Amino acid sequence: MPLMLILHISDIHFKSPECLDPSQDPHLAIRTRMMRDLAQQVGLLGEVGAILIGGDVAFKADPSEYKTAWNWIQELAAISGCPKGRIFVVPGNHDVDRNIVKGSVPTQSAQHMIASATPNQKEWRLGQQLADEASGQSLLAAHSAYNKFAAPLGCQIWPEKPFWHQDLPLEGGVTLRIYGLTSTLLSGQNGEDDIQGNLYLSPRQTVLNPVPNTANLVLVHHPIDWLSDADDVDDALTTRAAFHLFGHKHRQRAVMADYVRVGAGAVNPSRGEQPYQPGYNLIALEVAGLGCDRHIQVTLHQRRLQDVPERFEAIKNAQGGDFFSTKIPVPEEAPLPKISGLPLTAPTLSTRAQLDHSDTSIVQDAEAAMGESDTRDLLYRFWRLTSGQRRTIAQDLGLLEEGEMRLPEPERYGRALIRAGERDLINEVATAVAKMEN
Repeated sequence: MPLMLILHISDIHFKSPECLDPSQDPHLAIRTRMMRDLAQQVGLLGEVGAILIGGDVAFKADPSEYKTAWNWIQELAAISGCPKGRIFVVPGNHDVDRNIVKGSVPTQSAQHMIASATPNQKEWRLGQQLADEASGQSLLAAHSAYNKFAAPLGCQIWPEKPFWHQDLPLEGGVTLRIYGLTSTLLSGQNGEDDIQGNLYLSPRQTVLNPVPNTANLVLVHHPIDWLSDADDVDDALTTRAAFHLFGHKHRQRAVMADYVRVGAGAVNPSRGEQPYQPGYNLIALEVAGLGCDRHIQVTLHQRRLQDVPERFEAIKNAQGGDFFSTKIPVPEEAPLPKISGLPLTAPTLSTRAQLDHSDTSIVQDAEAAMGESDTRDLLYRFWRLTSGQRRTIAQDLGLLEEGEMRLPEPERYGRALIRAGERDLINEVATAVAKMEN
């Protein structure tokens, strides 16, 4: 069966002003080496089906850094054969604008209330801050430039939805559900660097519902040991997710067991970092077997820069081979039964939050469905429109609720687009976008 090839990169660190002028960018040559090596690997393995970016796209969360990074990411997609609609991203600590944190007392207060809570109160305190409109917006204010960059990819975050999840179809009736988790809600406290062990993910981000015939993949910037709830997160990931992809440490590592845990090397580590080893990962997923024997064959290729000659080479496995491999069981399961007496239509964003977790599996998951290729292409086109055109479409189709015009655009129209999926209005959105484009 055809395989899904995933390009996993992290810590790109586009830093202004040097990244704005190619002749002044010290990392340009390394990125060129990487793209040439990637092109060779694609020739051997096939085209990339999805690009997963594990955070730190920018260096100081400056809009110009994201603009330059996006141009490069589009080049990367073209070279690898990956559709633009199959690019996914999560925020890293360098995607948090520390100047906003430093200059905002409400943001500092919201972070402090969570960070200073006792372990058994931390989840409640986070929920309290996110549920309050003013505090929730303050907590995510420093992610504003990231959110504008991530919105066309469907990967923006907001207080009611501090993480995202989207589905990619594999072969053999298996779905890969990608969860983009946010480890940066407490990043940049008081405008300072993060301290290992002081960040917080929370149980609300690790529900990772074990849906039948679905393999969960978690993409998050900070490795587990950077989290104050590290043990709880580790337990949740190892029991509920088949794939765990991290960044931040700039070290390529792999655990291939009954789950796969992969650390990404930095595309652009600091040039003073020793050892200086830019790298990237290619993860091939191929479904094989039937019934109880159905599984995902996983092949991991880790590529790392060597100094002399300057080129990327394979990280060797224990037997001296160029890749690592394992099998992840995904036995065939019957779908969960639908419960009678529930509304025929899917709940809106406001009512969905009131549902018990045991009920959410039987309603339409409009956000997960955003992973469909046609829908993700529509997202990209929607966000290329002007602000006024986006507003007209959302208002004409009744996709905005009272008070949402005051929300930041990534949240406002992120809500509207998910609502369109819940109300089966995606085709109407596509028609309206096409008219605006003409």
